Amino acid sequence: METTHQSSTKQDILEYLLKHSQATASELAESLDISPQATRRHLKDLEAEELISYSLSVQGGMGRPQHIYQLTRQGRDRLRREGADGYGQFAVSLLDALAETVGRDQVSSILRKQWERKAEEYRERLGIASLSQRVATLVELRKAEGYMAEYYPVDSSEPSQDDKFILMEHNCAISNVAESFPSICGHELEMFAAVLPDCTVERTHWIINGEHRCGYLVQARKNRL
Repeated sequence: METTHQSSTKQDILEYLLKHSQATASELAESLDISPQATRRHLKDLEAEELISYSLSVQGGMGRPQHIYQLTRQGRDRLRREGADGYGQFAVSLLDALAETVGRDQVSSILRKQWERKAEEYRERLGIASLSQRVATLVELRKAEGYMAEYYPVDSSEPSQDDKFILMEHNCAISNVAESFPSICGHELEMFAAVLPDCTVERTHWIINGEHRCGYLVQARKNRL
């Protein structure tokens, strides 16, 4: 039981660093509600596994420099590929075989059709509800499929812009496929737009471009019927 708890805590640390880019040991201890001693022990283990690294922050005054922890490439890859595992490799091999047989353009059409079917499924699950409720349901569906997803409203001084959200995915459950067939990311954007037809959906962050998450701005259209 203790080993399982330690593994869970280490996973929490990795996920926190993925979402926040970096953190000190004290920030991790406070946010995850674990003791500073346990936090430092877990950080030492994760560093030994080369899943995290640290840099020293230069503090003004008499304070000691603090260690600022962040994920290494290995750490990011572990989290991003957790939802893919061996099935992701199989999917890439299958798509490669299809591309050799029917051509990459035909494979892209097949992938588009799959996202259209997924969009229809999502729309049925979301039903008729407020935009915030639909976005919340969409995030839960993505979590169930292996995405570390979350959303939050965008503050705005304009009363008419209340229905405005950022949807974030801190990992990619199909990263293996996306790396070999990047057009699938464009289909994903189209899928979100189809799922929320009364909104505009814009990409704000993209893992493929080297960022640490994928993000989308979802905004209710001004002239809705």
